[in-house]
Parts: sequence; C-alpha cells; structure tokens
Amino acid sequence: MMRNPQTITLIGAGLTGPLLGLELARRGFNVEIYERRPDMRRAKISAGRSINLAVSARGIHALNRAGLWQSMQNIVIPMKGRMMHSIASELTFQPYGRAEWEVINSVSRADLNIAIMNAAESRGVKIDFQQRCTGIDLKTGQLRMRDERDGTERSIDAEVVIGCDGSASAIRGEMLKLNRFNFSQEYLDYGYKELTVPAGPGGKHLLEPHALHIWPRGNYMLIALPNVDGTFACILFLPFEGRDSFAQLTSPSLVREFFQSRFPDAFAMMPQLEENFFASPTGAMVTVKCSPWHAKDALLLGDAAHAIVPFFGQGINCGFEDCTVLLELIEVHAPDWERIFSDFELARKANTDAIADMAVKNFIEMRDRVADPRFLLRKRVELALEAKYPQLFVPKYSMVTFHRIPYATAKRRGEIQDRILTDLCAGLNSVDELNWRKADELITAEVSPLEMA
Repeated sequence: MMRNPQTITLIGAGLTGPLLGLELARRGFNVEIYERRPDMRRAKISAGRSINLAVSARGIHALNRAGLWQSMQNIVIPMKGRMMHSIASELTFQPYGRAEWEVINSVSRADLNIAIMNAAESRGVKIDFQQRCTGIDLKTGQLRMRDERDGTERSIDAEVVIGCDGSASAIRGEMLKLNRFNFSQEYLDYGYKELTVPAGPGGKHLLEPHALHIWPRGNYMLIALPNVDGTFACILFLPFEGRDSFAQLTSPSLVREFFQSRFPDAFAMMPQLEENFFASPTGAMVTVKCSPWHAKDALLLGDAAHAIVPFFGQGINCGFEDCTVLLELIEVHAPDWERIFSDFELARKANTDAIADMAVKNFIEMRDRVADPRFLLRKRVELALEAKYPQLFVPKYSMVTFHRIPYATAKRRGEIQDRILTDLCAGLNSVDELNWRKADELITAEVSPLEMA
C-alpha cells in the first residue's frame, strides 16, 4: 500500500466514483467525492437511470479486487439465459453459455450503489452530497461548486480531479471548450419507461427468476429483470414517435389495450400498469464518444467519457473495468498523472468505442431476432462450435460477458465468426446437419487461439 498524502477529488457518487474512491483510499490517497444528489440512504430518491444492472465478468473482477463481491450475494440474482415470450404467451429459453457459471447477475442499481458507498466510507472516503459541480478551471484545477440545498456557490482547489459524473458530465462540459476536443453524441429514436411486475403471494417471483425475460416484437420490446424482493424491474422500449410509439400511448385505456394485445401474459401480472406507466418518466438513451479524456490533472471516466446504450448489459461492467485499468496504471506510474491519464485513454478508447457500437447492434438482435427460429438455430450452432473449438471459436456474447477479452478484440473476432456462421448455417435445418469438415477448415484458417481472461 502506498502512503501518499495527495488528495484525489472525484465528481459523482453514482457507481464508478465510490468504487474508484474505495480503491484509491486503500492505496493511501486522500479521497473526497462530491455528489449533486441527496444521500439515497437517507432520502427517497431515484438512483438515476435505474434500469436494473447486469453485472458480469468485468464488473465481478473489479468488485472482487475491492473485496466486495462475496458480500453482495444477497442483493444479486444470477440469470442463466433469455426467456422469450411470444404473443401467444409461449416460452422459449435460450441459455447465455454452455457452462453453469456463464450467468449474468441482476442487481438493483440503488442496492449496488448503497453497498459501494458504505464500503467506500468505511475506508475513509468522504462523500459530500447535494454538492453540484458546475465547472472546473482546467488550468488551475479549481472546481466551481453549488450547494443544492441553499444555492450558495464556492470554489475548491483540487490537485487531481476525476469526473465520474455521467453522460451529462460537467467536467466534460469544460473540456468541450478546449481546442481540438472531439465530441459526438447520438440518441436512439427509442425511449424507455420503467414499470414493475409485483411479487406474488409470500414474496414469490411470478416469472422464472433466473432468466432475463424478453417480449420481442420486431420494432419494440419489453424486458424484465428479477429483484431479490420477488419483483421484476420491467422496461418497455418503444420509438418516441410513429406507429407503436410512446406518442400514441396518451391515455390509460390506450396503454391497457396496447399491453393486452402485445404482451398479454405480462399484462396479467401488472395490476397497477396504467398508474405506473404515467408516473414513470420516459427516458432517452445516448451514445457519447469524445477525446481526449484528460486535460492536465483532470480525467473523464465511465459514462462521462463513453456513455453507451444498455443493450449489451455492459455499462456498469465497462465503467468498473475503467477503474481496474486506471488503478493498475496508478500502481506503476503514480504520481505521474499525465502519463497515467494518457496511457489510460490509450488502453481504453478503442475498447469503449467497440462496446458502444456492439451495444447498439445488440438492440436490433434483442428486439428483432431472438424470436426468429433461424436465429435460434444459429445460436445452437455457435455453442456447438464453441464446445469443439473452445480456444478458437468463442461467441461474441461470451467474449464480452463471461471473459475480460478486450472489447475491440471481441468485436473484431465476432465479425469474423459471424461470417463463418452465415456460411455454415446456409440451408441448415438442425445442428446435426452441420458440415464439421467445412467448419474445421474455416475456423482454423480465419481465427487464432484466444488468450482467455
């Protein structure tokens, strides 16, 4: 453990901020976090964009390093695969992987946030709530803060600043004023609304708890993730405008009619649907890319640097992996922050761009293709190829979710494997008809062994 009196100031106590703060404190740094919202442990507030999180290999690795994962088993539910619901309420289960350990873990954003904040404070991290960062002087490191309780403003001198303040980052807002700062944001034409499937008698889950439930309907979808209290966090994804859109669902009767006709089995389990629908705001989903991620002694991390849409379940895992990479560089190069921040961006930018692109593409798969019998056959062929060639042919979903293979590598290999699958599945009616000689030729010619992580 380093003994370093240097203070690191983090903006944002969402999820990456407290985890990073905890780990920095363990390494001997003084850490202070400023958060614009009230303390959710003492005030009833939203946890932010509160779509349930799916914690997988990259996030688990970071939480294990921080000594937290085992203590969180009481707030997570492992999901073994996707459970598709047809309009006729027929169920089809598609496992995520071949092995029992290949699961993703559903967790309430608020529960996870609270657990990490508690751990950070136990390590000596100070979290100041209702303190909004309104900007930073990137030359001096001086932060501009506003107390959200009374509106008073003040300046804070900071040595090292890390912006963990999300897709609307105030730190990034100042970097936008720099010469040659690249920035793009792209919103989906789709919004989302959070609903609830309540628990059944005795707190029992009304749906299979160890699955992510999907009602794929071509141009839109409903999903549900289990909570430990027996409820399901249910999220409706619809276009903002046009046919079958949020713009059309303007009254309780229209909402009721829409759900009854499109999601009949879900509708039967949602007695407060109309009330929940109009009480829940319609959220937007954005992809943010920018560069550089740092200026002097200030760095962007997590969604502040690379916000992604939620359809690969990697937002929090990617943010926690940011923490892992940054901490490894700090251990080697501190206190050379310029080198640490430059190397961090070099190590992460191509990978975060890759997962951003894959997340958008996975939305199309989830809403359009998971109910297609040809797609399901393709997935079975993919798992059969992985079983025979475990070091060569690893499905893209597995590379991203169950391993810590760099996202850019997963994207590149996934594209090659997609071409191989298209070739092998042409005219195929079952896995038993697979041409293994052709598979062997294609796979050994086009992919090299993977270094698993």
